[in-house]
Amino acid sequence: MNPQEQKNAAQKFVERWSGKGYEKGETQPFWLMLLREVFGVYAAENFIFFEEQVKVSGNSSAKQKLHTNFIDARIPQTKVLIEQKSSDKDLDEPGKQADGSFLTPFQQAEKYAAKLPWSQRPRWIVVCNFKEFRVHDMETPNDDPVVVRLEELPEKYRSLSFLVQYRDEKIVNETNVSIAAGEIVGKLYDAFLREYKTPESLSSQRSLNMLCVRLVFCLYAEDAGVFADNQFHDYLTQHAGHARDALIKLFQVLDQKPEERDPYLEPELAAFPYVNGGLFRDENIEIPTVSTRVLTTILRDASEQFDWKSISPTIFGAVFESTLNPETRRQGGMHYTSIENIHKVIDPLFLDELREEFEAIREIKLVNKRRDRLVEFQEKLGALTFLDPACGSGNFLTETYLSLRKLENEALRLIYPRGTFFSASDKGAIVKVSIDQFYGIEINDFAVSVAKTALWIAESQMLQETEGILNCQLDFLPLTNYDNIYEGNALRVDWNDVVDKNKLNYIMGNPPFVGARLMSGAQKDDVYSTFGENWKNVGDLDYVSCWYKKAADFISRREIRVALVSTNSVTQGEAVAILWKPLFADGVHIDFAHRTFRWDSEASIKAHVHCVIVGFSKAPFLGEKRIFSGNRYIPAQNINGYLVEAQNVFIESRNTCLSEVPPIGIGNQPIDGGFYLFEKEEMDEFIKKEPKSSDYFHPLYGSTEFINQKPRYCLWLGDCTPHELRSMPECLKRVQAVREYRLKSVRTSTRKLADKPTRFQVENMPTTNYLLVPSTTSERRRYVPIGFMDKNAISTNANLIIPDATLYHFGILTSSVHMAWMRAVCGRLKSDYRYSAKIVYNNFPWPDATEDQQRAIAQTAQGILDARALYPDSSLADLYDELTMPPELRKAHTANDRAVMAAYSFADDMPEQEVVAALMERYQRLIEEK
Repeated sequence: MNPQEQKNAAQKFVERWSGKGYEKGETQPFWLMLLREVFGVYAAENFIFFEEQVKVSGNSSAKQKLHTNFIDARIPQTKVLIEQKSSDKDLDEPGKQADGSFLTPFQQAEKYAAKLPWSQRPRWIVVCNFKEFRVHDMETPNDDPVVVRLEELPEKYRSLSFLVQYRDEKIVNETNVSIAAGEIVGKLYDAFLREYKTPESLSSQRSLNMLCVRLVFCLYAEDAGVFADNQFHDYLTQHAGHARDALIKLFQVLDQKPEERDPYLEPELAAFPYVNGGLFRDENIEIPTVSTRVLTTILRDASEQFDWKSISPTIFGAVFESTLNPETRRQGGMHYTSIENIHKVIDPLFLDELREEFEAIREIKLVNKRRDRLVEFQEKLGALTFLDPACGSGNFLTETYLSLRKLENEALRLIYPRGTFFSASDKGAIVKVSIDQFYGIEINDFAVSVAKTALWIAESQMLQETEGILNCQLDFLPLTNYDNIYEGNALRVDWNDVVDKNKLNYIMGNPPFVGARLMSGAQKDDVYSTFGENWKNVGDLDYVSCWYKKAADFISRREIRVALVSTNSVTQGEAVAILWKPLFADGVHIDFAHRTFRWDSEASIKAHVHCVIVGFSKAPFLGEKRIFSGNRYIPAQNINGYLVEAQNVFIESRNTCLSEVPPIGIGNQPIDGGFYLFEKEEMDEFIKKEPKSSDYFHPLYGSTEFINQKPRYCLWLGDCTPHELRSMPECLKRVQAVREYRLKSVRTSTRKLADKPTRFQVENMPTTNYLLVPSTTSERRRYVPIGFMDKNAISTNANLIIPDATLYHFGILTSSVHMAWMRAVCGRLKSDYRYSAKIVYNNFPWPDATEDQQRAIAQTAQGILDARALYPDSSLADLYDELTMPPELRKAHTANDRAVMAAYSFADDMPEQEVVAALMERYQRLIEEK
């Protein structure tokens, strides 16, 4: 179904369902028609399932009672759960449940989802009342849903495409084959490694890596039709008794043109084609003895029992490189970037635009005009130039090449009618997209070789696809010399020496992730060399920031667009002002962005990194700016450094509060080696030995202890007189142990602290009750759990404390308004929120609340505390879990949110993004007034 047909079908659907919609009687025909008519699901009744039973327990603190509920609809293949209501139902209004609680339709769906097995839990929750669809991406559950009204469906049907889109089985199969290929390469590597005389030497390792690259090319070539069928296997079998010499001769022949070869060459060698491309050029690589074990691995495991033609060069290149990289081998195996994640970069950067252009051309009715436009489009594809300045094994370059060639093949299918005659030498005239359009910079020499090989394999695969479309045979060999992958440090190389900026269109990639405090000395030198002496606070930036600076310098005012994957640190906390303020001043603007998501390495032992993708340029951007959360996006007028649709403001570190509110500080930091810290049982045992010590024990709360309401205990002897201390020998032993611990420290400040062994490194013990804010909390909580603490309780430096806070201050800080601010500007630990004094609290723009508004907020804040008190056996972790939050507490928070919104003159239903934009505007105004 083409786009126009789909749009027409959506319009008919709208006409059929406008003004209709009864939950019990019309849910099934509504969804079946949507899937069949709009999205082309032929057997929709086998795709979507209705009224599945699920057992849900009540919230009552009494004996739990199970209630049978029914999921309105579920699509297992695409992990979609649907909560359907009648057309007269308000999707924001909580409804009474069987257990007596009140839940909104979305909260109801969340509860059902939690009762499903992990493998069946939804990625998407859709709440619908026939008049609108609300789409919640459970990768980012706290974000506002995407809303598609029924009448908007003809224009916005793509927003619901996730209903039917699931992982391409071809990609899944290619991935599995590529991983299996990587395992075979690992066997080859290990088998050959045993045969080297000096396996630890750099020269032997480089030779072994290159040997594996050559063998993989030969194995692929005989399966993919580049060589004759089984040609490499049969040649080695014939020369099994002297396989080492046979390999040396073969590699020499593959690098020789037929006219340059020995005329008396053995026929089986002469039959091999000329490969070229530099792959077999170096005759000095060290090839060890090919033992029986090695030969069996090549002939049986790698050739007879494996078909190489189905590998994905995008994935296999990375798997291949990581398999043979000693560092990644030590860490437990193969690493590669999923094709899905690569497309999060390249689709919005250029591929979506190219696909839309192609679809528009395909809709042209006049045959000659369509053909002319297709030829122009093909020429355009062949003229685009790409640079990956941290290309690794070339997966971004390879996947981009494959994507462009697939588009080109679709164009060729329409340009040339069936029966057109082509000769084998017509490849250059027919195919315009070339690997010569792709440039990379990579510091690892072996990764450079793998990147080139991956692109050659990709070229071979796509040429075979072209042959199938045009029903002809085109020459793949000899390979063209390909030197576009430059070996070197991208931060020390002039990129213009790699590719002429005047012909470059796009820069993309996934530069290395190294934290500001984890860099080596050489990497720190790279940072200062890249940013120069005048860039403020550059030592607080992560290593990946260097690629933003290099790219921004390189693109100047040219029509070059950039998209980079980064750790989410570059768009959070202090780093935003440090990095983006000067870049924006230099003309950079963000064109699209993916907010924080988990970037999986797809390793056998997965390494999860929480990342963002930022697309930016300097030339005027005429397209639609987009902010992505998961697989959906919102259009934006402007995207600032926090990846929020708002003006370009920069929340810089402040030591004092921007507004007139109580100061905030960190909790206590003992630096005691754990000698003053006790579990409850340990404290009781200690007091038995030292009864007088009971007066000096205090409950101790870090963030974990506070959220779980399970304190440890601290022996605080700072106010103990010398006479009293000497009367408690067990306590004196602890003091001595702390002193000795501090004296052994490598830090001068800690050794100096040994002179005051009863005191803490940082002491902050209010004389009144205080408000505690955990420094780190899960992103899955809508509200950061904060609360008042007794003055007798000691908070650690894992929390922030506000000694003079009132109920009014508590109400503001626990509101959805402050939570929205915190989510936008705070730093992150992985994906968890890092609440900070200098960025989040001190810069927060408090409202100009009247006395009546302050009293109202204090009253709703007390309501939150009262709701918590109804559940004395529940921890804050229990109370603030979105699935187990009691209805009374949710209702109290809703009332508090409304009171705070009123103090800001915000509408109750104002979306979070608009709240953040308004707060940033207010912040900017306050800064200017200061």
